[in-house]
Formats: sequence, C-alpha cells, structure tokens
Amino acid sequence: MAAVFLVTLYEYSPLFYIALVSVCFLVTSALVLGWFGLGVPVILRNSEETESSTRVLKKRMRQVKNPFGLEIPNPSAASVTRGVTLTPDCLEDCVLTCYWGCNVQKLHEALQKHVYCFRIKTPQALEDALYNEYLYKQQHFIKKNDKAEKYCQLPEDAQVVDFGPVPRARYPLVALLTLADEEDREIYDIIAMVAVIHIPDQSYRLSCRILYQYLLLAQGQYHDLKQLFMSANSPAPSSSTTSHDESSTDRGLLEKAGLAGDEPELQEENSKDCVVCQNGPVNWVLLPCRHTCLCDGCIKYFQQCPMCRQFVQESFPLCSKKEQDEDESTHV
Repeated sequence: MAAVFLVTLYEYSPLFYIALVSVCFLVTSALVLGWFGLGVPVILRNSEETESSTRVLKKRMRQVKNPFGLEIPNPSAASVTRGVTLTPDCLEDCVLTCYWGCNVQKLHEALQKHVYCFRIKTPQALEDALYNEYLYKQQHFIKKNDKAEKYCQLPEDAQVVDFGPVPRARYPLVALLTLADEEDREIYDIIAMVAVIHIPDQSYRLSCRILYQYLLLAQGQYHDLKQLFMSANSPAPSSSTTSHDESSTDRGLLEKAGLAGDEPELQEENSKDCVVCQNGPVNWVLLPCRHTCLCDGCIKYFQQCPMCRQFVQESFPLCSKKEQDEDESTHV
C-alpha cells in the first residue's frame, strides 16, 4: 500500500508541489492579515476586527461614599514654627486629630494592624497602634458640613524647628479624621482617613502639601488615595503666585527627599474633551498610569495610553451611561 502511494505521488509530483506551495501561501497570508487573531500589526485590520481584539479589561467598580475631606487653604503661610491651617469638609460629625512628629515606621505598622489585628475607628485606636510615638497631639471637633478653618501649631516649649535630613524618622504632621458618632461607623464603609502632610522647616523649605492620603475601610482594607491626571487641550493659565521655576524647584526637592512619584505633573484644564476625537467628554481612567483622557467611543480602540504610551492593564469609567443620560437630560 505504501509503495502504491509513493508511486502515485511520484507520477503527480508537479501537482503535489503546486498544492503544497499554495497551502503555505494561504497560511502566510492569513497570519499577515490577522485572520487568526494573532499579534500582527493592527493597521492591517479593519475597524470591526480592531474593536473586538483590542478590548481592555474593565475594572469592576463599587460606589463608596467618602465622608471625609481635607484641604490646606494657605500652604505658602505654613511652617513648623508658625503652624498650619486645615479646612475639613465632612458629611457627618467628625474628629480631627493632628499628630506632630509622628514616627514613620510606627504609622505604617499601624496601617498594617488595621488590616490584620484591629480596626482604627477612633483616635485612641491609632494612638495605641503608634505606641504614642509622636511629639504633640491636637484635636478638633468638626460639625457636619462645617468648613471652618482649624489652626494647628506646635507649642513653644516643644522647641522643634526642624525634623532633620532625609531619610527622616518622623513625619512633620499626620492628620486623622474619624467619625464622631458610633452609629455612623456602622453606615459608612470608610471609617477613617489618614493624611500625611509636609510642613516646611529649616532643612526643607518645600511648600506645604498633602503627601499621602489613606482611606481606612471597615472591612480591614486601606487604600492610597491618588490623583487622576486629566487631559489638557490648551496651555495652562499663568499664575502670579507660582512660577515654572518654583515648580521645578519643588519637584527637585521632592525627588531629593524621596517623596516624588514617577507620574507626570499635568494640570487640570477647563476643557475635558477626548484627546483622540476632540469631541466626546472624557470619561475613562486608564490604569496604571491614571490618565483620564478618553471618551466612551475611543476607549475600545486603545491598548496603550495615548498620552504616555504605557500599556493599559485595566480601565474604569467615571460615570455610567445611565448617569450620563440623566445628566444630559437635566441640562436640557
């Protein structure tokens, strides 16, 4: 049987070779044109195939109400000797506790204890987790929706004018916001907020700012609250208070102190149009770069961020389609 097959193949060898070459040509063409969905240049495919094959994972979001808000109204006037003014904005009655000279290691150990051991729901719980490793404590009661400024300052007898060179063992100021009413702690998922604040001193005159914000959940997790970077379609307006040279100086000091992140510094603009089509409103946040620059129509065509070219691992919308329709109907 094998001999008959070989004789037949020999007699029709020209046709066999032609068929073999044809099959190889078809397979190669299919790979180049992306018929099998392999990693080939997207530019050779049509729009329908691109939409189906370059879809980015959508992160499942859960709406959580944050009852805490904290701002620094006048950062240029803050210093270790003169103190700092804070403006809390809370949805419920809260307690603002400020810890001057909080130990860095003990603070992060306290955040880990919130996950594994006990929940930090009150100032006393945080102090127990810190083992009282701070220099001075101030406390203010904040009424619901009260936006009055609260002044925090080290006492003169503390004789602290400098927290030393980096790496520092203490944060200049740590602000803790907790719910005052025990019943509110059963309602909200977020039960506390920890803000690490830099205060200028003789070693580092970097302007006062919030370095980190941690949201503590009742289930035992905590999340680092990070800024989103919105798209900018026009040059930022010039400011009379802060120049470009001062911003560059601040950035250099942050890098020297090891507090600067690797994310770009993009200023938020009044225009929030999609950077690709310039038509639809920006709605999608790309992770891990946190650029908010694409509309609902353009998000399905990109595997890389159009602003920084970083590969997109996940994405989530700022608002759902239903919320957008309701907002448009309200404006109409």
